[in-house]
Amino acid sequence: MSGFWASRRPFWPWSRGDATQNESSPLIPKEIQAAVGEPPYGPVGDAEPRYDDTGENQGSSQSDPKTFRPRRRRHRHQRTTGYSFGDHCLKLLVFSSNLLFSVLGMAVLCLGLWGLITKESFAQERIGSIGTDPMLAFVALGSLLGALCLSGCVGALRENGCLLRCFSAAVLALIAAQVLAAIAAFSLQGEVGGYLRSGLLVAMARYQDDLDLRFIVDEIQTGLECCGADDYRDWEVNIYYNCSAPGVLACGVPATCCVAPLENGTVWNSQCGVGAQALDVFSAQSVVFLGGCLGGMARWVERHSAAIGVAGVVVLGVQILTLSAAARLLDTIQWHKAYSRGLPR
Repeated sequence: MSGFWASRRPFWPWSRGDATQNESSPLIPKEIQAAVGEPPYGPVGDAEPRYDDTGENQGSSQSDPKTFRPRRRRHRHQRTTGYSFGDHCLKLLVFSSNLLFSVLGMAVLCLGLWGLITKESFAQERIGSIGTDPMLAFVALGSLLGALCLSGCVGALRENGCLLRCFSAAVLALIAAQVLAAIAAFSLQGEVGGYLRSGLLVAMARYQDDLDLRFIVDEIQTGLECCGADDYRDWEVNIYYNCSAPGVLACGVPATCCVAPLENGTVWNSQCGVGAQALDVFSAQSVVFLGGCLGGMARWVERHSAAIGVAGVVVLGVQILTLSAAARLLDTIQWHKAYSRGLPR
């Protein structure tokens, strides 16, 4: 009975249409309709009316064009084809965050290229040592960050599933690499210390030739109040500070190793470390820092272990949040594309 009332069209005065009575008119008695061979509420050729993808009634093989057929109702759990406000916010979040980091990555890339070009690192006589140039790290980091975030930015803007999949896979690989690196650094502390010592000795050997390495070494020695890798005599690896080298710098150390590099507290004394390697420990302690920078780094990490842990968790959390947002946006885009094509989800 409820199906009968749901199938009746409401009557409006202006929508009366054709009032001519025929054999299918509801005003004709049921006996006459039965004699004609048609039931009172439409043909029985098909047990159920057929509908197209848009929900319009296509009738049946024996239906009358004037016979009214109800439209198929949308189920409560059936989703609409338009994007919701949350979907638009998610798309805007993924796009804006990746756009910001893309600009940051391009800036880092430009800084690294500018440093390499300014120092003429691509010259034939310097191309062999370009692998130890710190500006190369800026180029690699900027390229990776720019390409990764640009794929996510364009993928979110254009609703490109391929770019979003590449972005999600790259972020997932980056998260896994960071976790593995943290585990390896914690479990292989001795090997990590050996790599740091080798790198610091290389930077000390090229101290006079590479301004970037010189800046890094000076900042480490000044900030940690240290000298050399293990002690102040490690500066013998530099050809200018070697005790057998000619010149005024022989058997000395850089001014950043000095306890008091300022003469009279105001003027920078670049010659304060001259001859420091020839001094014994007792005499040298009033002139230069005796401790090496590897020990200073270990103590700094130990003092700031809590801050380092919090920073690592925050960075990892941001990456996981970005990965989740990209995966959710990709799922939403795929659902709407499948729905618009009339395919089952």
